[in-house]
Amino acid sequence: MQFVSFAFLLLLPVAAIINFIIPRKFRYIWLLVISIAFYLSIDLKAAAVMAGTIVVTYISALLIDKVSGEGSEKRPKSALVILAVSVILEIAAMLIFRSGKIMGAIGISFYMLKSVGYLVDVYRGDVAAEKNFCKLALFVSFFTQVISGPIERAGNMLPQFSYPVTVDFDRMRDGFLQILWGYFLKLVIADRLAIFVNNVYDDPALVGGTIVAIATFFYSFEIYCDFAGYSAIAIGVSRILGIDVMKNFDSPYMAKSIAEFWRRWHISLSTWLRDYIYIPLGGNRKGTVRKYLNVLIVFAVSGIWHGSALTFLVWGLLHALYQIIGFITMPVRDKIVAVLKIDREGLSHRTVKTIVTFLLVNLAWVFFRAPTLEQAILIIKRSFEFTPWVFTDGGLFMMGLSQGSFNVGIAGIALLITMDILAFNGVEIRDRIIRQAIWYRWIIMIAGILAISIFGIWGAGYNASSFIYQQF
Repeated sequence: MQFVSFAFLLLLPVAAIINFIIPRKFRYIWLLVISIAFYLSIDLKAAAVMAGTIVVTYISALLIDKVSGEGSEKRPKSALVILAVSVILEIAAMLIFRSGKIMGAIGISFYMLKSVGYLVDVYRGDVAAEKNFCKLALFVSFFTQVISGPIERAGNMLPQFSYPVTVDFDRMRDGFLQILWGYFLKLVIADRLAIFVNNVYDDPALVGGTIVAIATFFYSFEIYCDFAGYSAIAIGVSRILGIDVMKNFDSPYMAKSIAEFWRRWHISLSTWLRDYIYIPLGGNRKGTVRKYLNVLIVFAVSGIWHGSALTFLVWGLLHALYQIIGFITMPVRDKIVAVLKIDREGLSHRTVKTIVTFLLVNLAWVFFRAPTLEQAILIIKRSFEFTPWVFTDGGLFMMGLSQGSFNVGIAGIALLITMDILAFNGVEIRDRIIRQAIWYRWIIMIAGILAISIFGIWGAGYNASSFIYQQF
């Protein structure tokens, strides 16, 4: 069952109504039932793998708590051994089942990181081991997050299962608007751009260079709209069910540096890597060389987490190198700014930095999308071959999208950029809509539903593609 499936659209209102009726202290049981049913509908073998992960996580956390004793600040070696064994087991399972040779990898990278983070938090004493097996199982398997995140923390989620908030009309309305925006990003923009990108990337050697460059530009927005769309739906559905989930995207393409980009892109993963890898390695506290090494390690892990292909590792290391080069060149850039008396807060300077950051991210996405390094290099080379005649000979509209559909994609990107600029400057459109008169809100919601229904990728012979991050 996918978020974009008709079955899910039928499940959601039923789940929300029953969740509203059930006494709050028992809602976690109902949410666990939904989560189990949701995951079983996707893959029975995958559900067995998840069940094993839940059991290992539950028992390991209790053992760590037991051997540590109450009020003990310094953990004994036995607790560290339990943590190490359990983490190694879970990471090994993730690598094995995600290898493609064995089924059961759906969403495994996401719930494994949740489990590992929980075990580390228990070991550190940041959270107590959850004694209620059903609540721990719900934390790992919560259906809105199990496929593509966000990668939540036990400290945020477990208390909400024990003391859920009251679900009122305002929460439902806010959640519905988030869901609507998520479907727009996924069905109108991401799936439309994917048609063009797939046609070009299948054989870039036969396509004009400018078209290849456009496809790479489109992919930057395809993956953003796909993943941010899923996150918006997940956050909106959770909110309707009385659960607050962390924000996962914050106008990432408005970033003025690669470091800022990672503070805005896939926030749940970047903060997880910071808290459980970068800081434990020493962060920036042990000298410049160690800092650079830690950055390389973190982004190498990020690349490997996304996939076993060498292209993912290159993608991760590119982002690490971007930041290291930025650190090294900072004194020179500071001097140039001082000599030329450039206003760093000026619009022109900020715009240039944003464009340069986007171009660097866009280049790295080629390695993320291409199946091999050879094809990635070919795509980059082809992108620099200027073939302007594609704008007049109709070649631009032979990549799976008609001129009208192509224009809808461009309009969707323009709307997304506009919304991100507003959000970046502190203007939250959803809050503005909620504060309007009821007739105005209904006009906007109905218009959104119509836009998704009319311009979304639907129809016989086409199935809405799975969310890109489901494979990780």
